[in-house]
Amino acid sequence: MSKQDFDIEVENEKLEERDDREDYDYEGNPLYKIVNIVGTVEVEISKEIDLTQIARTQSDVEYNPERFPGLIMRIEKPHATGLIFSNGKMVVMGLKDVLEADKVVKKIIKNIRKAGLDVRNPKITPQNIVATGDLHVNIDLNMAVMILVNSMYEPEVFPGLIYKMHNPNVVFNIFSTGRFVCLGAKEKETIKEGILKLKKQVHEIGVVRKNLDSIDNENMSFY
Repeated sequence: MSKQDFDIEVENEKLEERDDREDYDYEGNPLYKIVNIVGTVEVEISKEIDLTQIARTQSDVEYNPERFPGLIMRIEKPHATGLIFSNGKMVVMGLKDVLEADKVVKKIIKNIRKAGLDVRNPKITPQNIVATGDLHVNIDLNMAVMILVNSMYEPEVFPGLIYKMHNPNVVFNIFSTGRFVCLGAKEKETIKEGILKLKKQVHEIGVVRKNLDSIDNENMSFY
């Protein structure tokens, strides 16, 4: 076993020993931070949902069918936004924790029922968990795009490298500073698996740099 493989194995063992192993590596560095969770919801209805009736009875909603067919409902605690459609389908976005989805949907259902409408048995399905993180190394993106399969780097259009990883199936936007955005995961475990694989890959393909002459200008907020 090479030293690199040994280090990766040690990291995985350390992660398993920590109660918060989904959020930190063995050096105490955050693996990721969830910034948005998007989920779909389906409910049972006896007839189409009257969105106009909801708009008349609720204050924190926005409904303009000429611009968008769904009603926008904002929930304060936990902070989230729901898109409600007349056919009983909904989209919930803006969550930071998967466990908050059930609370948000219950509040949306409660508000709909206040309008005198019958909806029941909501089924929630996470569709996309967006997370940010830092590999804590600088990356040579020009070299990485030539080696990583299913990657694209056009700095004149976007300062990050776009990498479509398979197994797990997630998409990374990777920046030269080592910062990244992970998209497409439906479970937190998938995010962790993808990040650990990415950390291993950048070392294996030799794109880690100790210093960079220039740093990408990234209009993004991380930890």
